[in-house]
Amino acid sequence: MSNVIVLGAGMVGSAMAIDMAKKHNVTLTDISKQVLNAIKQKHNSINIQQLDVTNIEDLQSTIKQHDLVICAVPGFLGFETLRHIIEAEMNVIDISFFPENSLELDQLAKEKDITAIVDCGVAPGMDNIILGYYNEKMKLTDFECLVGGLPKKKKWPFCYKAPFSPIDVIEEYTRPARYVENGVEVVREPLTDCDYVEFDGVGTLESFNSDGLRSIIHTMPHIPNMKEKTLRYPGHVEYIRVLKESGFFSEDKIDVNGNAVSPLDFTSKILFNEWKLGEKEEELTVMRVTLKGENANGQREEVVYNLHDEYCKDTNTSSMSRTTGYTATAAANLFLEGLFSEKGVFPPELVGKHESCFNYFLEYLKERNIHYIKNSRLI
Repeated sequence: MSNVIVLGAGMVGSAMAIDMAKKHNVTLTDISKQVLNAIKQKHNSINIQQLDVTNIEDLQSTIKQHDLVICAVPGFLGFETLRHIIEAEMNVIDISFFPENSLELDQLAKEKDITAIVDCGVAPGMDNIILGYYNEKMKLTDFECLVGGLPKKKKWPFCYKAPFSPIDVIEEYTRPARYVENGVEVVREPLTDCDYVEFDGVGTLESFNSDGLRSIIHTMPHIPNMKEKTLRYPGHVEYIRVLKESGFFSEDKIDVNGNAVSPLDFTSKILFNEWKLGEKEEELTVMRVTLKGENANGQREEVVYNLHDEYCKDTNTSSMSRTTGYTATAAANLFLEGLFSEKGVFPPELVGKHESCFNYFLEYLKERNIHYIKNSRLI
């Protein structure tokens, strides 16, 4: 049994702490004492501790009392928090979706002789793990990931709810989207190239460009075509583009009756209530990962993995918390059990390339009723 500390007690962070507590001593931290107390009341086996991760001295002295760190802080805090964890010579599993390139910290992690597994959610996360595994088995030419978290009940106008901060969602809508086409990196505005896609059990969804490829642009440069797109209910993109084009996502402050106000801050406050996922509100996660290439027999093959996961009524855990958080806790347990011990910063594709690790992830998630269904065909 190991001592594990989880940084960030949001919906995903708390779900990870609860899952890890099945096997380990867990301390859950957050800047909000109120949030921590609410979780402690429901799960007495979890230790809680108030912590501000921007206080570097407090952060480093606190985490050093544990065997492993799981980092689930908001994206804007993610990169620097990860740097400070590595500087403290602590092994870490990270799911903070930050814009910076985590591989910039690889040399530091090697110098400190630690393992950092990053981007370890559903996407980025499991899609990378699948890609890493099949990159060892096939000569890949195409990779596509379509993914989205959606409420079961559609509420006009956005038909969307978020299990995390609206400002992190808005980041998806404003950060330029990178994909690879015919071996060339292409940068496009997000919310572009909308297509309608059919999903069993959900119906028609719309997909649009988002910046989800992240590390695989650097780790898989030999694959000529790679794309990640976000899924929403039809109509969502148009409403978001109206806000974006009208300046509601701008960070440049404007004067409102003598007060300097950032439109982005204002929009986030409004959308926080509009997008807030109710504690027991049912939602779902859908993902389709498609790989194409030449198999070991020299035949052209298409491999597709489909995920359809819903809110768990037994544990009152959101699907996005389950599919994101349990991928990270799988990585944490995999590391603690000694199945992966390489030193440096590792995006999930560099862990999933090992067959034992790939199988561990799938089995771990299957035990929690999260199923990735594989189909393949010759093309």
